[in-house]
Amino acid sequence: MWKIRLAALVILLVGAGIGWWVYSSQASASRPFKLGLDLSGGTQLVYRADLSAIVGSDVADSMASLRDTIERRVNLFGVSEPIVQTQRGGTLAGETEERLIVELPGVTDTQKAIELIGETPVLEFRLLKGDTFPSQISTSTVNKLFYPAVITGKHLKSAQLQFNQGIGGVPNEPVVVLTFNSDGKKIFADLTKENVGRYFGMFLDGVAISVPVIREAIPDGTAVISGNFTPEDAKELARNLNYGALPVPIELISTQTVAGTLGAEAVQSGLAAGLWGVLAVILFMLFWYRLPGAIASVALLLYIALVLGLFLLIPVTLTAAGIAAFILSVGMAVDANILIFERTKEELAAGKSTKDAIHDGFARAWLSIRDSNISSIITAVVLFWFGTSLIKGFALVFGLGVLVSMLTAITVSRTFLFALGIEAKGNLGRFLFGSGTKI
Repeated sequence: MWKIRLAALVILLVGAGIGWWVYSSQASASRPFKLGLDLSGGTQLVYRADLSAIVGSDVADSMASLRDTIERRVNLFGVSEPIVQTQRGGTLAGETEERLIVELPGVTDTQKAIELIGETPVLEFRLLKGDTFPSQISTSTVNKLFYPAVITGKHLKSAQLQFNQGIGGVPNEPVVVLTFNSDGKKIFADLTKENVGRYFGMFLDGVAISVPVIREAIPDGTAVISGNFTPEDAKELARNLNYGALPVPIELISTQTVAGTLGAEAVQSGLAAGLWGVLAVILFMLFWYRLPGAIASVALLLYIALVLGLFLLIPVTLTAAGIAAFILSVGMAVDANILIFERTKEELAAGKSTKDAIHDGFARAWLSIRDSNISSIITAVVLFWFGTSLIKGFALVFGLGVLVSMLTAITVSRTFLFALGIEAKGNLGRFLFGSGTKI
């Protein structure tokens, strides 16, 4: 018996410690919860990616590079906890398109948010189809005249302003020297080696900056952009390319702004709903199940502390949907205890001792609890895998809640009941293990 009571004491102390850590981290703001856009306020921008010049097998890599580039660019402006993610969406015509979703907490000025993303240049290197230089190159004919881009902004390592020393160009002309990464260096070296004598165009935002003839292989992984730049223009171009030349063009298709006051109201409403919900559940459990209900209430508080601690450690981005999922998981955590206690009452009614009734009640209820929780976890996994960012937040919080509730219901509640060692005999024992209005 002393081992069980020691285990119960350890569980209580650990749970209290986690609860105090969560409370103190919020009181001191040393580790606040990570709130989503709908709770903290801010701006969401949704962009459509133009992948017409990208080979099908390179779409995933291009979108990943686009996400990393935009995230790097936003971070340069010091936006707190930006969220940049890609998403495949559907159109009204039934087609699919690749989208980029940018969430900027604390930025409620839509125009400022758009400027943070900026008109980042799209850098492309394309080989001319055929050997005849076209008389005119417009943005509408680029895809017809040139092959898809073999090198894009994702292959760029750095861009530098330099002044031409008079070899192969105008003396002291401002130029931008590009240095490619390892992948870009190899692609550029192979392409120039295999296409000597052909035209090779450099494009920024679909506009041809330079279409030189490849005179020889260029193995060192560098290229020069020249275009009658002023020193200021060349410097700005180099800076923008270093911020992140986009691997594919993007088009802004929707914006959404949430005011900070609305976010604060949503947080307060969510907290109030959670507190009232937990209080109502505890009162019901105390009234209907008495001593086991009190045990379940303590286990529920430990469950809440443990889940909130996980939210801080992972960390989970809490949204209004996530808070709803958390409140829902609280109800499911108590649901498992209800199944257990009902089974235990049946065993007591059959004349078994309290210890045996608790043991058999947990054993008989476990199969139902296991099956219902597995089905809930499967649902959470499916929602997380196929859902949008909002649905993913709900699914993650719900899934974590279900997993932790199984632990607290099966392990914590049983340990506490065994640790008390109270027999359901005599008037007091029968009252403590009774239920509802029965005396």
